Amino acid sequence: MKKLIVLGAGESGAGAAVLGKKQGYDVFVSDMGEIKPEYKKLLDDHEIKWEEKKHTEELILQADEVIKSPGIPDKAPIIQKLKALHTPIISEIEFAGRYTDAKMICITGSNGKTTTTMLIYHILKNSGLNVGLAGNVGNSLALQVAENCHDYYVLELSSFQLDGMTEFKADVAILLNITPDHLDRYNYNFQNYVDSKFRITQNQTEKDAFIFWNDDPVIREELKKRDIHATLFPFSLQREEKTKAFIENEQLIIKTLNTIFSMPANELSLKGMHNTFNSMAAGLAASIVNIRKENIRQSLQDFQGVEHRLEYVATVKNIKFINDSKATNVNSCWYALQSMKTPVILILGGTDKGNDYTEIEELVKEKVSGLIFLGVDNSKLHNFFDGKIEKIKDVNSMEECVREAYNMAKSGDTVLLSPCCASFDLFKNYEDRGKQFKICVRNL
Repeated sequence: MKKLIVLGAGESGAGAAVLGKKQGYDVFVSDMGEIKPEYKKLLDDHEIKWEEKKHTEELILQADEVIKSPGIPDKAPIIQKLKALHTPIISEIEFAGRYTDAKMICITGSNGKTTTTMLIYHILKNSGLNVGLAGNVGNSLALQVAENCHDYYVLELSSFQLDGMTEFKADVAILLNITPDHLDRYNYNFQNYVDSKFRITQNQTEKDAFIFWNDDPVIREELKKRDIHATLFPFSLQREEKTKAFIENEQLIIKTLNTIFSMPANELSLKGMHNTFNSMAAGLAASIVNIRKENIRQSLQDFQGVEHRLEYVATVKNIKFINDSKATNVNSCWYALQSMKTPVILILGGTDKGNDYTEIEELVKEKVSGLIFLGVDNSKLHNFFDGKIEKIKDVNSMEECVREAYNMAKSGDTVLLSPCCASFDLFKNYEDRGKQFKICVRNL
């Protein structure tokens, strides 16, 4: 019996363990942290052995194969030891892909991937398809393959998940954009990160589709260097010879092999330029899997958006509060600032991943009247922004942050939480940060 070791017992790890057991592996799960009660119960219900707060090396190093949580970096000592033994290390998505023939619609990019993933899922579900949601959102793909078996899966894939995938193939691959992110995990080498993102096209044939943003300079350069086998579906604001989705005469137009779809751009439920691109990518994916035009149109009109992504919270004394806690990199914050129509009090800070703030410098000077730094160590933010914005305040709790922002704002301003950073210094994760923001705003 083959020994399968699962490192990390979160959503993906616990699900992978259940599928491994079902497929006849000898499974052992190990987590350096504490395992949440619901995942302990899932493992116990399936009689899977587990440990927490440690990695027992003599057990782990006997593995025939290892499934690694995307959160564990390659430089972790246990991973280095496994690599020295040439033990195959894969991601939960790679493992789950072996045991299903479902069509895979896979989305990656530095920004917009959750919104686009949820939008595609919304269109397919509204059209009556048997569809699952997985990857960075929804439930574990492996657990769904073990227990539910859908005909389609819509997967949001991070670069870390793609790094652990070799045989997996996307039937429809979507690459929204590439800007510097997670460089701390890629030896501060941008090309390593770019290569990870392009893994979404690996193993594709001409029967598969590759949807991408045609105006992204990084993607354009890479396409010159690469031999992509899939059928290409570029999207852009402008109509060009090869673009398959674009805006013309204020209409969103989508052209696939079988059909032409159009609708007024102002009827899209998601507002802002970046969301127009997300809608184009989703519309292309839906057209490629032959969803009826009426269903695509209806779904693009009634989609509600994603929590913690430019989410309107409340207006207090004519000051608007927007929760964009999901903006964990500089480019996300750039999109948020670009969509603001009023003066902004901007909340930045958290765990810096090697950020370069020059990308938002012009927008900050143009739109931001005050900055609030919410983090344990704000020195990098001070080094960059001091002297560029007059009003800057340091805070180290969400309650203090919201109170200071409210005091700093004038009637008609917007308070925008769009931190550019991960949240692990003061919060459990970006969801926790966003939820605390919403609670504190509602308590004003």
